[in-house]
Amino acid sequence: MPSPIIPILLAGGAGTRLWPVSRDALPKQFLPLVGDRSTYQETLLRVQNPMFAPPIVITGPNFHFFARRQAEEVGVEATVVIEPMRRDSGPAIAAATAIAALRDPQAVVLALAADHIILDVEAFRATCLAGRAAAEAGRIVTFGIKPTEPKTSYGYILPGEAIGSGGVHAVKSFVEKPDPATAARYVRDGYLWNSGNFLFRADVLLSELERLEPDMAGAVKAAVANANNDLGFVRLQPEAFARAPQKSIDYAVMEKTDRAAVVAGQFRWSDIGSWDALFDITPRDSAGNVLQGPVVSVDATGCVVHADQRLTAVVGVKDLIVVSTSDAVMVVPRARAQEVRELVSKLKAEKRPEATDHKRVHRPWGYYESIDMGERFQVKRIVVIPGGILSLQKHRHRAEHWVVVRGTAEVTIGEQVRAVHENESVYIPIGSVHRMANKGKIPLELIEVQTGSYLGEDDIEAARRRLQAHLTRVATF
Repeated sequence: MPSPIIPILLAGGAGTRLWPVSRDALPKQFLPLVGDRSTYQETLLRVQNPMFAPPIVITGPNFHFFARRQAEEVGVEATVVIEPMRRDSGPAIAAATAIAALRDPQAVVLALAADHIILDVEAFRATCLAGRAAAEAGRIVTFGIKPTEPKTSYGYILPGEAIGSGGVHAVKSFVEKPDPATAARYVRDGYLWNSGNFLFRADVLLSELERLEPDMAGAVKAAVANANNDLGFVRLQPEAFARAPQKSIDYAVMEKTDRAAVVAGQFRWSDIGSWDALFDITPRDSAGNVLQGPVVSVDATGCVVHADQRLTAVVGVKDLIVVSTSDAVMVVPRARAQEVRELVSKLKAEKRPEATDHKRVHRPWGYYESIDMGERFQVKRIVVIPGGILSLQKHRHRAEHWVVVRGTAEVTIGEQVRAVHENESVYIPIGSVHRMANKGKIPLELIEVQTGSYLGEDDIEAARRRLQAHLTRVATF
């Protein structure tokens, strides 16, 4: 029986064209854009099968706890690798492949984008089996998708001669995103969409990288060799990884190698690259609209309307994308969905916090979100997951009142540790060393009221070691 395929999940992208739902602080792969689970969770479940080994996930330094937590929610144990900074898919795939090679240098590796949607799981697995023989023989196999229309947002692949009998072909050419007329010609001439998912032997990919991109190969090799274990995560060595050229795997390897092959995937696929992609893969109502969340539509046709929390109503409109979140509303013609990226760039240039940050801020211990704010007060909702512990800290400019509405908080103030139960409250004076922890089995939820002359998040001073001596457990902030 052949060894299981080792899946690699790339979970470090930004997804700016899905603003305002996807932002730098929490990008699209961790969001439930279609259904109740995130695309990352759906990708994890897609490779839960005897033909696959436990996955390796590579993500950024702000998302590793989130990646592990979402994997645990769907019952998947994954090796989570922390990419110190974004260097595009080339170094990310190379680093994860080098870690896979530590298990087995000749292991067959499947590199997947964690933010893609694949609607036919069994057909996807059948495509993996179809490409495996070519990968074992030394080919780097990419999954091509038969176009349903001449999309200009995808790259294209022209299949060449057949390799064996499994539907795998040599790659005749890779081409970048075309204009509409060229895309129509590509569809007529039998080109496939480039899905950006790959199947290869670990030693083959690393060998080609050394031949074609020696600087990238050397930097990644050093980053993996000097990686350390950080609370169960694999943290790549930052200085070495920073030396890797920022290139996609297509530019670094696939467009140069003579080992490239393609297998046509017989499954419905989307990279959810922009809001109009939901129009292609999500069921529509009788008027041809995609409506998600608390939405009311009257005499609207061909629209995508997504509402996170608040009621969003549209009347007498056509072919629009309307996205409503707690702190932003975006309206754009569906035909111009690709231009959302320029909008986000403009918001960043204007230093609008909504460009990158959500009102809900995730932390390793849970999350918080601002409910109300005035000149000398702020109200937050805080949720601490079971086992979550905040750092020991103090504030120079504000006092805090905590009201527990669910669960039980273990609260430290100075040298005192006490339990605060539902419907109970506690006061933390200015300058008091304090922390909270959830030692229970259910999430801890509380309302925090801050009062003082300065309420910024940078008014947090970590307590000194001597103030922690009485604690029996170190913070995992």
